Amino acid sequence: MQALFSHIQKIYPISPEAESALGEICKELSFTKNQTIQEIGHTCKTIYFVSKGVVRIYYYKDAIDITESFEFENAFVARAESLFTGKPSQKAIQAIEDTNLIAIDSNKLFKLFDEHHDLERLFRKIIETSYVTTVNRIESLQFHTAEERYNALIKEAPDVLKRVPLKFIASYLGITQVSLSRIRAQK
Repeated sequence: MQALFSHIQKIYPISPEAESALGEICKELSFTKNQTIQEIGHTCKTIYFVSKGVVRIYYYKDAIDITESFEFENAFVARAESLFTGKPSQKAIQAIEDTNLIAIDSNKLFKLFDEHHDLERLFRKIIETSYVTTVNRIESLQFHTAEERYNALIKEAPDVLKRVPLKFIASYLGITQVSLSRIRAQK
């Protein structure tokens, strides 16, 4: 849990009381490589913090597996469209390597917001950052070439090639594995 609390303090410092209350609703979980954390069709009621490992959010379009995002250590993961609407998600979360997560029950967390306003501010900041990341991702797909997206990914997550299978990277970039191989060969 220390990784979670250390990371939180960098985003928005919370009181010891809020930290204690948050700790009481957290649960440590472990998943093996390729294990599904949340299935497609499941309603998201948990916010995860990646303390070790890599996860991806993915979905299927025309029977093709498409990676929406990769999340590494110190990232928060949730399927926001399901979390905030209460509707089942068309996306899944999968461990790409052996992964340790801290699961935060969202219903209990939202109740803590009334008592600990610093927790509410913290998660508002986390959600704001997530929103900006999503907008940047959409704009990247709209305005940048596959090679530019590849270069940005390598810059943001230098060890992605060591930790994530190429088929998932190609899918994330919106290209085929053959196209990804061509881009990599030019480097």
